[in-house]
Amino acid sequence: MNVVGLMSGTSADGVDAVVVQIEGAPPALRWRLRAHVHTPYEPAFRREVLAAMVPEQGTVDRLCRLNVELGLAFARAAQRAIAAAGLRPEEVELIGSHGQTFWHAPAGPYPSTLQLGEAAVIAEETGITTVSNLRARDCAAGGQGAPLVAYVDWLLFSHPTQARALQNIGGIANVTFLPARDAGSAAAPLAFDTGPGNMLIDDAARRATDGHAPCDRNGAMAARGHIHEGLLAELLAHPYLHRPPPKTTGREEFGTDFSARVWERARALGLAPEDLIATVTAFTARSIALAYREHLPAMPAEVILSGGGVRNPVLVHWLQQELAPVPVRLSDDLGLPAEAKEAAAFAILAYETWHGRPGNLPEATGARHPVVLGQITPGRSWPRRGGP
Repeated sequence: MNVVGLMSGTSADGVDAVVVQIEGAPPALRWRLRAHVHTPYEPAFRREVLAAMVPEQGTVDRLCRLNVELGLAFARAAQRAIAAAGLRPEEVELIGSHGQTFWHAPAGPYPSTLQLGEAAVIAEETGITTVSNLRARDCAAGGQGAPLVAYVDWLLFSHPTQARALQNIGGIANVTFLPARDAGSAAAPLAFDTGPGNMLIDDAARRATDGHAPCDRNGAMAARGHIHEGLLAELLAHPYLHRPPPKTTGREEFGTDFSARVWERARALGLAPEDLIATVTAFTARSIALAYREHLPAMPAEVILSGGGVRNPVLVHWLQQELAPVPVRLSDDLGLPAEAKEAAAFAILAYETWHGRPGNLPEATGARHPVVLGQITPGRSWPRRGGP
């Protein structure tokens, strides 16, 4: 089965679309990546998306319109990936769309999560049956709704003899700890968000350049700066970092308001912009290492990185220093490009939903039990293929 996976992360920089050929069933799932295409959002559209994530600005009319606009953006990204794979839409059976997260509030009396990118628009534009809103069912079952990629990490990357940590660095950073498969039934995977990934770095880069730079490309500004250990210590005292898993986070804790406070604190300390960018880059690296030491059952034998943060050589180098002597390498080495991994995960989760199989890992999300994820929007092929 050819399945498209669509993902736009917390950084809201665009849509990663993959085509994955998937066969079989767990634990003998077979997969092959056929194409990966990144479609960036236009700068004005990205600013609109980011603005609507701020509660005071995310009015119902704005969100309603963006739901459709994002659906169109996801549909176009899917079409580009299908073309890059050398396929026609009729040769693709399914799309798994994560959507764009606008709010994630899995705690409290009404656990909830909101991803926009209307599945009806995706199915209508592509003609392909679409699985969407995958996080909500895990929340309904008492889970955090994240990290859902933990199930896919376990499925594809667990090792027979050594423990691995699968570390994704997107806007938010998250880890999946995979014990060795022969460690016995008592050994269970563990996954949670470690804290900010690129989010604070991107915000500081935008502020430092008056909006001209969406990120610290290649870590150039961090490389010119100096880490302020006092501010770094303040950041590392954030309560989220010391809260035990299961846990997830996002812009609600580390978004615009938090970034603005960090920027003002840096100004009060007399930091140059490059020094702040160096400090928040070190914060991402050290918060990941802190999470391993405080919350993992043991240090892994190796760490496998994915996500956009892996293209920041300064961040990767500092993370390697923090985790030494544990070796750190990229998911590219295992056959899955770092930027494509999460989109591929949602293709596989959609495939599992299509076959009526649970796609969450309760040990990771905190859900009461495994659940089949998402909602299915039929495409034009639905009557011919007879549904799942």
